[in-house]
Amino acid sequence: MEDSLSTLRGDCETEIAFFGGSFTAIPEPEMVAYLEAVKPYLKSGRIQGIRLSTRPDAINDHVLDILERYGVTAIELGVQSMDAGVLEQSGRGHTPRDVEMACQKIGQRGIKLGIQTMVGLPGDSLDIALTTARRVISLKPQMVRIYPVLVLKGTLLERMYHQGHYAPLSLEEAVHWCAQILPLYEEAGITVLRLGLHDSETLGASVTAGPYHPAFGELVASEIFRQKIARKLVDMEVKAHEHILIRTSPHLVSKIIGQKRSNLRALQNQFGLKAIKVLGDLTKEDFSVERCSEA
Repeated sequence: MEDSLSTLRGDCETEIAFFGGSFTAIPEPEMVAYLEAVKPYLKSGRIQGIRLSTRPDAINDHVLDILERYGVTAIELGVQSMDAGVLEQSGRGHTPRDVEMACQKIGQRGIKLGIQTMVGLPGDSLDIALTTARRVISLKPQMVRIYPVLVLKGTLLERMYHQGHYAPLSLEEAVHWCAQILPLYEEAGITVLRLGLHDSETLGASVTAGPYHPAFGELVASEIFRQKIARKLVDMEVKAHEHILIRTSPHLVSKIIGQKRSNLRALQNQFGLKAIKVLGDLTKEDFSVERCSEA
């Protein structure tokens, strides 16, 4: 703890996080012992909050009394889906009602609410995933995380996969789904903390199948830009063999071009364009599309 805190700037806001499991589902004495260990750092002002992840069905008034007493400032719930059938097929052990009750109780305490969802669980579909996103938005979390399901070695899902009882999303499907889900949260003013699992050597070596990519969030952002540009080109009524110029900020150039120029190739093929040129000469985080004599 001391080593980690010593690396931080004095002016940054710092939280201690208990992630990687269901914190409130561990034995209560153990949970309290962890919180007691953090208490001096919170009291001294060296940290400003405590964040934890847990299951929706591991939240109740007694647990929240303890968390509130120790200064917990944010709780992220592993909701995964708001569809009862998907939750049952995935063996999650909780229901959409459990989620609603937990969110309500957390909100009443004034603790920040985060919701973690997954796309591509057994029984999932794009329509179900979009409905989950809309139901999550109605619960008014301050933040969400979205993870595509990966088949990891040594899991029940891996056994189902090898037996032919489960087929994960392809990378293309996962990107397509998330490119439709992400804007819903952004339009609702909900912060998306993460899109896709954090890349690591351990994770990469553990994946048997599924839409694994070390820059999954970048792929989704790029797909969203491709869709926006395509809509503009439709509105412009572009003709085959035209030259198109896209202006944007330097920070967005790679997202608009797409990985290995995939967006430009897709747009050229879709509209039969002669060429597309991208210039990073705008000062604002936006883009414009115009015709030009040559690109």
